[in-house]
Amino acid sequence: MDLRSLRYFVETIRLNSFTQAAESLHVTQSTISKMVRQLEEEVGAQLLLREGRKLTLTDTGNVVYARGVEMLATMRQLAAEVRDTQSLERGHLTVGIPPMINLLFTPVLKAFRQRHPNITLTLQEDAGQAIERQVAQGDLEIGMTVLPADPLLGLQSAPIASYPVWALAARGTFQKGRNTIKLKSLAKTPLVLLKDDFAMTRALRAAFSDAGFEPVIAAQSGQWDWLVAMASAGMGVALLPEPFIHRLAIGRLDAVKLVDPELPWQPAHVWRGSYLSHAARAWLDVCHDVLGA
Repeated sequence: MDLRSLRYFVETIRLNSFTQAAESLHVTQSTISKMVRQLEEEVGAQLLLREGRKLTLTDTGNVVYARGVEMLATMRQLAAEVRDTQSLERGHLTVGIPPMINLLFTPVLKAFRQRHPNITLTLQEDAGQAIERQVAQGDLEIGMTVLPADPLLGLQSAPIASYPVWALAARGTFQKGRNTIKLKSLAKTPLVLLKDDFAMTRALRAAFSDAGFEPVIAAQSGQWDWLVAMASAGMGVALLPEPFIHRLAIGRLDAVKLVDPELPWQPAHVWRGSYLSHAARAWLDVCHDVLGA
């Protein structure tokens, strides 16, 4: 049904006058008459009776008028909601986030709530690889992972930050005063690592291979705090990104920076295609401002 014809019809009945409807809509009276006839042809029934200057609705006309008022109100509400979304007054955004990354985003969440209180934000936790797949399938508009993302998924990506990897072990494990350690130095050292489905572990295994050795894996876990506990107990050396090192009680642990090569831990946003909603762009802007990526 043509909405313009419906609008002209509703306005004519509301004002009970073709002339006043024409003035209200800033068109000619002949245009109003033409659009009403067009609507009657589309419906296949007469909608109103003209008795001098009086307009009387037929049974069909009553139905079309009542539903027309509802439809036009819905369209006005739709337009208002679209404007609100475009002006960031309203919206909804679900962001996929791996558990390893979420600790970085407390200040981002606070800033986002303050700037955009009417945008409903949901954080959906999952492993980085799972989030990449959900974004590629369209189940999530935007998510986070650790680079490199799976190239076969064809996702867009934008790094959030880049942090070095540190080696963490029980006190006395490393030489006193030492602040760096070469990757090759870990060739025969028991290691406690994140599980293999973590991007950092995949990158570490590739680096071990490039360095020409197979690592001694004492244990693996999906929880970084458990790795720290195992390292503190002397089970092995934990390899973790710098942000997590600063959150630990270093007094009972040795922490040295991994070098030669340095392995950057790069959390990043990923999304599919070139379009992002206004809410997603607002999220990226806040991340950029707070984290400085």
